[in-house]
Amino acid sequence: MCGSYTIVPGENFYKRFGTENRLARLRSSYNIKPGFFMPVVTTNESKRRVSLMKWGLIPSWAKEPAIGYKMINARSETINEKVSYRIPFKKQRCLVPASGFYEWKKTGKEKIPYYLKLKSENLFSFAGLFDVWKDEEGKEIFSYTIITTEPNPLVAPIHNRMPAILEEKNEEKWLEESAATNKLLDFLKPFPENEMEAYPVSRAVNYAENNSEDLIKPERDNSQPKLF
Repeated sequence: MCGSYTIVPGENFYKRFGTENRLARLRSSYNIKPGFFMPVVTTNESKRRVSLMKWGLIPSWAKEPAIGYKMINARSETINEKVSYRIPFKKQRCLVPASGFYEWKKTGKEKIPYYLKLKSENLFSFAGLFDVWKDEEGKEIFSYTIITTEPNPLVAPIHNRMPAILEEKNEEKWLEESAATNKLLDFLKPFPENEMEAYPVSRAVNYAENNSEDLIKPERDNSQPKLF
């Protein structure tokens, strides 16, 4: 699964994702948790736009928005089957920009956090789906989920799932409104392990209030949680 990730936009964010617009504010985030509103890239009539959406998909038919906390990830193997994802997969696909993500390795009774990123340190995108939910007063909430797939050999010793990272050459097709979904499934494969790296980090990442670059620094001693 993917329960926390990072984004360090840098100066090339808008050029990298080719968006027609810009956000009023775009900051680095080193500890993104479910429920946070984060940048998501969508397309409309072949024009890319970036907007803030809530992490945790709230289906348009849901009675309560709280269901989103149970839908932060969508398994690639079942997105064509589950009612919550079937329609978004056909019509509402998105890119979730990221710089890296965290996974937790279970060691005995403990869980050690690891940070995973591209060796190039470039921005990349998770394959995502989004939906729009309205409350009784008609207020809209845009929300998204990150698709997960089987782990590559680098991730497998840490966790049994990993987020589906799109190759940059496939991002345009993923966003294409008329794309055949059966062909898009081929994009949701484990990312090449030789292009990634992983290392243990501070348990401070377990606490949502922590948001510091120190969180992604290698940690030799994970025996004690730290608060920054």
